[in-house]
Amino acid sequence: MSVRVRFAPSPTGYLHIGGVRTALFNRLWARKTGGAFVLRIEDTDQERSTAESVRVILDSLGWLGLTWDEGPGVGGPRGPYTQMDRLVLYKEHAEKLIGSGKAYRCYCTKEDLDAQRAALKARDPKSSFKYPRTCRDRKDAPDRPFVVRFKTPDAGSVTYIDKVFGEIATPNDSQQDFVLLRSDGVPLYNFGAVVDDVAMGITLVARGRDHMVNTPPQILLYEALEAQVPEFAHLPMMLAPSGEKLSKRHAAVSVSDYRDQGYAPAAILNYLARFGWSHGDQEVFSLAELTAAFDWEHCNRSDGKFDAKKFLAINHEHLKTPRLTSDKAYAVALLPFLIARGLNVEPEAAERAVALVRERATTFADAADRLDFLFRETPVFDAAAVAKFLQPSHAPLLRELADIVAGAPTWTVASLEVAVQAWLAGKGLAMKDVAQPARVALTGRTASPGLFEVIEALGKTATLGRLRAAATASEVQT
Repeated sequence: MSVRVRFAPSPTGYLHIGGVRTALFNRLWARKTGGAFVLRIEDTDQERSTAESVRVILDSLGWLGLTWDEGPGVGGPRGPYTQMDRLVLYKEHAEKLIGSGKAYRCYCTKEDLDAQRAALKARDPKSSFKYPRTCRDRKDAPDRPFVVRFKTPDAGSVTYIDKVFGEIATPNDSQQDFVLLRSDGVPLYNFGAVVDDVAMGITLVARGRDHMVNTPPQILLYEALEAQVPEFAHLPMMLAPSGEKLSKRHAAVSVSDYRDQGYAPAAILNYLARFGWSHGDQEVFSLAELTAAFDWEHCNRSDGKFDAKKFLAINHEHLKTPRLTSDKAYAVALLPFLIARGLNVEPEAAERAVALVRERATTFADAADRLDFLFRETPVFDAAAVAKFLQPSHAPLLRELADIVAGAPTWTVASLEVAVQAWLAGKGLAMKDVAQPARVALTGRTASPGLFEVIEALGKTATLGRLRAAATASEVQT
């Protein structure tokens, strides 16, 4: 049987990076096995589900490169791929289960159940309410609203082999007669997910460990529907450094946050893949390398703690490694950040500038900041840097430096460096005596790419103009 996996997010907000890891592992397995990756939108929480959240999910997955074979915007033979468009299917399956004696109509009202729950709590504050099967054997069919409940077996257990956690067994008497379909015809999570997985031919359900509680009732439903039970793989949780569930209280957790901060999509996927899965000592992967190496055997069972510093370090590795991020790809990702700074930059110019920042820029936003000086007629000057390094005593050096580089035989890093070093030696000076005043004059700040790389990139006219303008400004410093 061909492998079919799915990612089924609820469109109730941003796309959490924990969800992205689930999508990634499913897609890696589909691509490695030649199977299909299905995207399904589980929008049955109508109070919180929004069209905007659906758009965010689709845009985020597309930006990350996690394309899907079937689903919204793509179509496929087993659609529709949005649950609220499939209500007729859930009703049909619920009626089938009622007809076979595996489910029943429950007429208990919310008020009835709340009263029973409160009474139990009053008798035993530590107890957990379990539906008392009031309507399980009811024969009448009053003309009243009802929900559909599953008739959970009294004996036996559910046992399955998890591809990460091994054999899991859950006694049936720990389950209750759970609701399948609400009175408005909308399915609860377990029923909707199982019906869709059956209809869509899903062969493996891979998701977070927090869903392990849902697996036994879902297996009971597969069996009740006389459907093939898929395999399961549950992934360790992504926790905050404090050990809590990772949320916006602890770090940026949405895909859009990292996109806006200038992270590379491949780096995000790289970090998420290594969070809960290992492949020897290798830390840095392209998406193609992840696909080739991925397996379930090397998934961890232990939950892990999110490490923002390691995440940033992985991103830096991707940005500074040409095999992972080509100059052209770097420039394409960099341009929006340059434009956001009010800079009008041609793609070719951005691509030429990449070499200046590859080694040090940790994000595309950081790269844009480091390159800001290059694309302005006049750099933005840091006041503290000007006060310290553009003093009257620096003016003669800056003017002489301008004359020296103007006379360099070629405008290349090597030629410029030879000319300047010879001039400094002749004056009995060291590079440190002129480097910072020159750097501030050319870039407006004390930290920049290498001085000769800056001079070469600025070009002759801009370099001479900035050095001489800074010399003049230095003379009036007090």
